[in-house]
Amino acid sequence: MEARFPRPSVEKEFAQATGRADTNGQTDREAFHAVLSQRENRYLVRQLCWVLTIQGLETYLLQPRDPVDYDSLVEATRPAPSPLDIDAVIGLRGPLAPPEMCNGLMIPIVAFDQIYSFDREALIGAIPRPEKTAAKEFKAAAEELFDRVMQLTDNAGATDDHRALNYLAMRYPAIYTTVADAYARNASLTGVEVRPSRLSGTRKIVNVICSFTSRNNDFTEKFFVRVDVTEEFPFLVNKMSPYYDR
Repeated sequence: MEARFPRPSVEKEFAQATGRADTNGQTDREAFHAVLSQRENRYLVRQLCWVLTIQGLETYLLQPRDPVDYDSLVEATRPAPSPLDIDAVIGLRGPLAPPEMCNGLMIPIVAFDQIYSFDREALIGAIPRPEKTAAKEFKAAAEELFDRVMQLTDNAGATDDHRALNYLAMRYPAIYTTVADAYARNASLTGVEVRPSRLSGTRKIVNVICSFTSRNNDFTEKFFVRVDVTEEFPFLVNKMSPYYDR
């Protein structure tokens, strides 16, 4: 998440607000966060452009559907950011931003309802660990699966496939347990794919299929979970189960 100045006048106004604040000894990022956090400067928060970047690319301009949620944007501008920081945004994608909205940046606008800001270690640490799995092995399995989902090509959360994967990575601990169990059986995670479910009718339901191949005999077994992605908030339809090709 990045805050940007849409016009020189806003940047000058922010500089004046910074001059009035006590920012001695602070880094630029710490001072930026401190100024925006002050209630009397909340008018500046509304003036800024809030850009969500994915894999280094400017992807969405964020706007809260409820003005109260400007607080979430301020919280996402961390005073001490890390490459492991993650912001998960849930909202509705709208049209491209007009060039005058953010200094010529023409990317889709997302009206968001929720923002979750956390770091990778915190997410992995919060996943319930099965009693039979050692902490070290489970952590390694969870990190690998999470990184794999996040690094999928063009995963901007805009397609049903990616929305289902992102939902599972954030909200469904059992998928991490399934991967850890496979590693314990000496199997490799050889595929993660999403297919339309035959249960789809008036609703959009997809099957997320994980393939595991034995390192001893090349036998492949698959497990899947169904996710409903019809509306803004995906949800689980069926829990993780064995999958058989037909």
